[in-house]
Amino acid sequence: MSVDTLTPSMQNYLKVIWGLQEWNDAPVSNSAIAESAGVRLSTVSDALRKLAEQGLVGHARYGDVSLTAEGREYAISMTRRHRLLETYLVRHLGYQWDEVHDEADRLEHAVSDELVDRIDHALGYPTRDPHGDPIPTRDGEVRRPDAVPLGEVPAPRRVRIERISDADNEMLQYFATRGLVVDAVLDIGESAPYSETVEVTVADASGQGAGPSAGSEPVTLGASAAAAIWVAPIAERDTV
Repeated sequence: MSVDTLTPSMQNYLKVIWGLQEWNDAPVSNSAIAESAGVRLSTVSDALRKLAEQGLVGHARYGDVSLTAEGREYAISMTRRHRLLETYLVRHLGYQWDEVHDEADRLEHAVSDELVDRIDHALGYPTRDPHGDPIPTRDGEVRRPDAVPLGEVPAPRRVRIERISDADNEMLQYFATRGLVVDAVLDIGESAPYSETVEVTVADASGQGAGPSAGSEPVTLGASAAAAIWVAPIAERDTV
């Protein structure tokens, strides 16, 4: 059954639930869904009841929300649409990476599975969107990179940016101006004790996304900014 048989609202909720659990092991709650979707808690409760009646979600112990196998299939299908559209907008229509999320949100309900497959083919079957999030395959396989939040990596260490959250457009704009883009290589330096900051220097900014060449000036990131960047350690410090 195609995801097109669901209403746009149902498609949105399934995608939101998937997104909340994709990079976070914490249980998905009604309040988390409401915050992510920008709606009232009562609205979420009504929507989840309808999705549960169709066998797409379930409520685990303590009220946690989970996707059923069928719900997960639909959610991944919507995620595939969204990320392929973001990639197409950046590569072929000149959009910046901070402009595509809302545009893809609008378009994903209008495109057909056939058009999505053709976009995938035209793009050369990309595995990541402009923010580094994995693009599910046509068969629903999701290849999540082996990455952790920047703030969890002890200094000193050289790392490569694998993924950047697209939840904050202004933060994406700032990251681009400092060369903090997908595939950029960073050196993590020692930060001041108890500052709750992370200091990085961009060693190689030749990654995805728009932005000027990085200089040698360190960049100090607060906790929220560091949490938005997911990295993979590089074994050798001179690997650039």
